[in-house]
Amino acid sequence: MVGIGIIGAGIMGERLARAAVEHAADVARVTAVWDPAPAAIARFTAALPGLPAAASPEALIAGCDCVYIAAPPAFHLGHARAALAAGRAVFCEKPLAVDVADARAFAREAGPRFAVNFPMASSPAVARLRAWLDEGAIGVPAELAIEVAFAGWPRSWQRDAAAWLDGPEQGGFTREVVSHFLFLTRRLCGPLVLEAARAQFPLPGHAERAIAARLTAGGLPVTLSGGVGTTLADDFNRWTLSGAAGALRLRDWSVAERRAAGPWQPDPEAMDNAHARPLVLKRQLEGVARMAAGQDHHLATLAEALDVQEAVEGILRGI
Repeated sequence: MVGIGIIGAGIMGERLARAAVEHAADVARVTAVWDPAPAAIARFTAALPGLPAAASPEALIAGCDCVYIAAPPAFHLGHARAALAAGRAVFCEKPLAVDVADARAFAREAGPRFAVNFPMASSPAVARLRAWLDEGAIGVPAELAIEVAFAGWPRSWQRDAAAWLDGPEQGGFTREVVSHFLFLTRRLCGPLVLEAARAQFPLPGHAERAIAARLTAGGLPVTLSGGVGTTLADDFNRWTLSGAAGALRLRDWSVAERRAAGPWQPDPEAMDNAHARPLVLKRQLEGVARMAAGQDHHLATLAEALDVQEAVEGILRGI
């Protein structure tokens, strides 16, 4: 059992808290939540009655075993350093940070009781992709394509956080969404190397509206494309790995599919994202409990998160 204090009373903080209360009460309990905005605290505690609000981040850190940092990215490392200095474990929302140099310095400081919330680390669909790869379903992997698209940015359910999610300093779909698929690539295929990239910022003061990049992952060629206003869907995503004997893909966050010849065949146990999310979050919290106890875990490591962040920020700079 791990006591988790949550910094950040937004959507992600509420999701993890709800998962702890409704699906993982045997491994995790929420000790308190803190946010600098009283309205956010009021909404959070109304949605989850009985969860206490801490008077300060220091009080929250003092009263828990592990701090979950669900604040905007610019605040991640400040809270993480305070929690680690107090002897607490840290589970940090992605991206790790927005300042690559600071993230590199943090990677040299932090100990093993630190992990980043890339839920694909606990995804049944990703586990299925891994199993198919290990079985040799596509032969030797030859190339990978990542595609994302959005009707608008931020997505409809995120618009209350548009002040930072649509700003170039902390926001944008590359940090918020593409990072997940780069983590998946890093975990299944190997370390990332960004070879070429461009990002378009047509609206002054707003986040990117289109990206294109070429990378390698463990030597495997990777192409990446993304754009806003290029689909009617709130959120379109597809990760496709091809080899001489066929192809695998993850679509819509949680549906694993494979193809040898003919149409794509979904995993018989595939679930849509809404149904998969509670299971994924429960597995994430099980990993948090192990990480906080100093045990081996499956969560995204600091090295993986730093690799992803360096690629993301390079894409946004147009390296």
